[in-house]
Amino acid sequence: MRVLMVSTSYPADLGDWRGLFIRHVADALARRRDIRLRLWSPPGEMPADATYAATPDERRWLAQLMQAGGIAHLMRMRGARGLGTPLQLLRMLRSLYQRERDIDVLHVNWLQNALVLPCNATPLLVTVLGTDLALLRLPGMEALLRRVFRGRRVFICPNAAWMVPRLERLFGDLARVRHVPFGIDPRWYEVERAPVTPSRWLCVSRLTAGKIGNLFSWGEAAFAGANRELHLFGPMQQSMVVPDWVHYHGAASPDVLCNDWFPTARGLVTLSVHAEGLPQVMLEAMAATLPIVASRIPAHEDLIRHGSTGWLCGGTDDFAAALDALEDDTRGREIGERAREFVRAGVGTWDDCAARYADIHRELVAS
Repeated sequence: MRVLMVSTSYPADLGDWRGLFIRHVADALARRRDIRLRLWSPPGEMPADATYAATPDERRWLAQLMQAGGIAHLMRMRGARGLGTPLQLLRMLRSLYQRERDIDVLHVNWLQNALVLPCNATPLLVTVLGTDLALLRLPGMEALLRRVFRGRRVFICPNAAWMVPRLERLFGDLARVRHVPFGIDPRWYEVERAPVTPSRWLCVSRLTAGKIGNLFSWGEAAFAGANRELHLFGPMQQSMVVPDWVHYHGAASPDVLCNDWFPTARGLVTLSVHAEGLPQVMLEAMAATLPIVASRIPAHEDLIRHGSTGWLCGGTDDFAAALDALEDDTRGREIGERAREFVRAGVGTWDDCAARYADIHRELVAS
């Protein structure tokens, strides 16, 4: 099958956190013998068996887009002043879709990148993250997407099951909606943990108000002056003051987290209030047997079974009780092991993810 994969996020290399999951998906799809992959994305280390589809001008523009933080970040920071960037992106995508005709399946990451698809019959798989649902709140977006979906075979593939009912309500008469989780690098399943004292709790997150959520307000009583530490990793994408009781390290590569931090940590904390899909760092933590303490939002409730594969909390007292419970060696180990088996069975590796997508590609072509 000739597959054109489209993404506006892609890492410069495997040490770059930005769009790393797209690199893993592309690698796994390109390894398959039944797929010939063309990839349109920002520049970076391309899979050996894939062909890069961006023109030199598009490549330069997409590289600048990544350096600026991506479309979502620019819109969040600039608001209406940043409208020129998405409009330019749509012009480039329209040109791409007009010249790339010798393909069997379009594999488009994110709804925004499907808005200017031509009215033809080329089958479409479009992936959806939590942030895509914000796009659907904008006036006219549902109608624009319905125009794109009409007259072609379409699969809409959110990476979290909690998004399926809404997408089916909006587009179920025009497209099939199927939850397709991303995969996990096998190395996370091989992590062996030996937590150190004082207890190290990790938070791996972009620093925005929505992603940090209640971490600083709920965490102060639990960490400040206590015999435990909170280590925060991630890029500062909104100006905020990090309390002095937090050990802030900036962005960290997956290699550093996997080799240096996950093995000695007590658990992972995520108190995000952001509309997420299926957070990749949570899957990796579960694969590494790292117990998770998470806020009660749909993405977390969809992934974690409270008290069995992690801990959900709704306030300061809940949060402190969760840390206390999971610092018990036996309980923390049992929850971590159940979490690993849960994601091993339900998510697997990037090759498993590619196989799920390839099954859909075949369904689209055969329909």
